[in-house]
Amino acid sequence: MKQNIKYIAIAALAFLSSCTKQLDIIPEGAPSAKNFWKTKEDAVKAQNGLYEKYNDENFYGRGMFWFINASDDMVTGRNKPEADNIKNFNKTYLGGGYTETQWSMRYAIIKRANDMIKNIPAIPMDEQLKKSMIGDAYFNAGLVYFQLAANYGNDKAGIPIVMPDSDPAIAVPRAKNVNENYDFIIQLFLKAADQLPFFSEMKPEDYGKAHKTAAWAYLSKVYLYKKDYANAVKYADMVINSGKHELVLTSFEDVFKASNNWSKEYIWSVVCSPNGGGTGWGSKLPGVMLTNKGWTLYNGWGYYLPTKELYDSYETGDKRREATILKPGDKFMFFGQERSFTKDGGATSDYQFKKYMEPFSYSNPIPTHVNPSGDNMTTDLNVPLMRFAEVLLIKAEAAIQLNGSGAGDTELNKIRLRAGLTVKSGMTMADLKRERRNELAGEWADRHRDLVRWGDAKATYALPLHDSEGKEIWASRAFDPQIHDVWAVPQREIDNSAGVITQNPGW
Repeated sequence: MKQNIKYIAIAALAFLSSCTKQLDIIPEGAPSAKNFWKTKEDAVKAQNGLYEKYNDENFYGRGMFWFINASDDMVTGRNKPEADNIKNFNKTYLGGGYTETQWSMRYAIIKRANDMIKNIPAIPMDEQLKKSMIGDAYFNAGLVYFQLAANYGNDKAGIPIVMPDSDPAIAVPRAKNVNENYDFIIQLFLKAADQLPFFSEMKPEDYGKAHKTAAWAYLSKVYLYKKDYANAVKYADMVINSGKHELVLTSFEDVFKASNNWSKEYIWSVVCSPNGGGTGWGSKLPGVMLTNKGWTLYNGWGYYLPTKELYDSYETGDKRREATILKPGDKFMFFGQERSFTKDGGATSDYQFKKYMEPFSYSNPIPTHVNPSGDNMTTDLNVPLMRFAEVLLIKAEAAIQLNGSGAGDTELNKIRLRAGLTVKSGMTMADLKRERRNELAGEWADRHRDLVRWGDAKATYALPLHDSEGKEIWASRAFDPQIHDVWAVPQREIDNSAGVITQNPGW
């Protein structure tokens, strides 16, 4: 924890003056702690700094996605021993590079948010702007706390709660359980929602910063994880009834077009650009999921490849399947030419996710749609973290848990109709699970975490995974719900805290 929270003011402020395309920060040299937190400009830099980690490969690129890769929806596409160990719940992944920084990067954001909450109130500036900035800090702190708590916390131990006035030289022990974290996170999101504007009230240059319905949406999700279904319904309904959001109804495929980055289905995304100052900005997940070597036209990395189990889970006629997955022989556009899908020779699976492919479809997509660097494959498509469709699914799940079969039909049928499916009645949790899987496949909603919280992970992971021809491409795995319901706390955090932070049992 000392590694996470020991950022003294001058170190924490140094990055705030760096230049990024997304946030248009003008380099002005590194301010000192003594003369910072004086002006509106200081507050703006601090707010922009909340998003600096979004551009890290391991934050929303591929690092955290190795945890999602554990699910039955996908397999590691290329030989990566550490990635294989993560997917197989093998403790030898500890100390590796992909996931070791997940904890510290998020606590860095918490530190930055705490500094804003502590210092911005005293800055003389427009009060409405001040409120929105503080709301943004509460939102970002709540979001990363939630990501940490869901991945590392359970009924045995939560994650450390670091307050704005915490002494950065003193390690903070873990909360007694994850519900203590969820209660704290709920308070952060409530404070965020109280101070944030609606997205429709924001200027275009502020798109990508926190807004009111994003806070409500994540409140509904935290309550769902907490199994407080009444409040999950309450806050999902606040989003649904706000009049600010709706599904993109032209087609499911259109949801994942850059022209719909700020559609009403948008609630929270990683803002991306392909060529900001030659470096691009945002998540490189589209290129990470692209077939290795991109048929010699682009440097795809070929990770996170779909399975036959995911493909076969779709109902006949579900338009989401072809919009989500490419299989051998499927036609698609790539660099302006129609191609027939073929796998890379060394790929584990002969499928590929299609959701993030639109930027690659154009003739000469570089640099307008796709980053010139195949090592930093950002595009002009924002990578979604929370869509309106997920809010509908949260509402449906919570309603079914409260009132039984059929209670989520209204929300589920909205999603089914867009998918080209018929209306159903009396839908059960089994229907909900399938709709959630098929709607959100390959997204940050996290199928693995769903399987864990539903109690389905052990049985699901006891089955092997296959390619389109039925060949086994991943062996069955031993999932122990008493151990593998959470991931291992990074060893360096335990070491840096001198043992104040403890490891999750079994890891």
